[in-house]
Amino acid sequence: MSAAAQGESEGREVAAWPLRATRPPDGVSLSDWQDWGWQMRHRIRDAAGLREWIEATPEEEQAISELATRFRFVITPYFASLMDPTNPDCPVRKQVVPRPAELADAAGLADPLDEVAHSPVKNVVRVYPDRIAFCVNNECALYCRYCLRKRMVGDSEWTMQKKELETALDWIAATPEIRDVLLTGGDPLVFSDSRLEWLLERLRAIPHVELIRLGTRLPVTLPFRVTDDLCKMLERFHPIWVNTHFNHPGEVTADAAAACDRLLRAGIPVGNQSVLLKGVNDDVATMKQLCETLVRMRVRPYYVYQAQLLEGTEHFRVPIEDGIELFRQMRGRTSGFAIPQYVLDTPHGKVPLDHPFAKGRDGDDFVVEAWDGAIWREPNPR
Repeated sequence: MSAAAQGESEGREVAAWPLRATRPPDGVSLSDWQDWGWQMRHRIRDAAGLREWIEATPEEEQAISELATRFRFVITPYFASLMDPTNPDCPVRKQVVPRPAELADAAGLADPLDEVAHSPVKNVVRVYPDRIAFCVNNECALYCRYCLRKRMVGDSEWTMQKKELETALDWIAATPEIRDVLLTGGDPLVFSDSRLEWLLERLRAIPHVELIRLGTRLPVTLPFRVTDDLCKMLERFHPIWVNTHFNHPGEVTADAAAACDRLLRAGIPVGNQSVLLKGVNDDVATMKQLCETLVRMRVRPYYVYQAQLLEGTEHFRVPIEDGIELFRQMRGRTSGFAIPQYVLDTPHGKVPLDHPFAKGRDGDDFVVEAWDGAIWREPNPR
């Protein structure tokens, strides 16, 4: 039995409740389907490819064409198989298929967290004294339409060469305050095992780096990437933590559960960070089902982010008061550790959207106080 097939079997065993198992389309073998390299090589990149999976609407095809030069369109066959082929309002489909609404967002910004200004060297984002986000590549398995870094993901100008990574590693080594490094991008698991191993070895050679985190959506969008070999390699560099990114129960399959289980069996804690998205997960029933399913998988619901004031995403943004009310209604109706913290990311860091950090509405802005006492006004019209 292949490692991927074995992982799928293990996922069904540990899940112990019905989870959807994906199957390859006609003409594709199971071994190819469960090969992450095959999935990457056969990603959907245009309207013709999309039509092989769904009944694309004229609006979706128009958006693919009109947005091609602004934000690339790529979907793995695995994730495409989770979309409802006949329903344009499918919450899985909404996250990855372009829509004309992306062209109508007068307030959206290319870099709403001002990450460029917080970069002491290229690819490093430092907002806090003791930890950084290290953007190690600019590629993902697929491109989410609400991606915070859509300005750089898939753009050849942002391709990170080994020399640039070494410059960032030298800066980390020369900055003893940094104890916590988040590898992000793009997605660090798009790297080959050997390239990721090289990067982890370099980080582990820095005495003051205590904790390494991986921010990856591949357990959700391409779970076959989480192989036994990958997990054995990661196990050598503990403490390693992983935060992944499920937004909707429809993304939780037997394959995804098996990928998370392989990480957990390697001693790697797995958390989940969602984004609150209108029409995807902005109701109590959906969010509760998602979080309770994750808990059953031993994946901790960690954060839910307020959708950023990001270009092309106005149709995804939910009024902050509505988000606060959603999580208030979850309190007492499910396990406390199944309720993630609702946060707003700002140029001053993450701010919990509850007392005493959330100060309330002032006109079309929602006012919060960051960890360092800075007051931030987030444009958030009702």
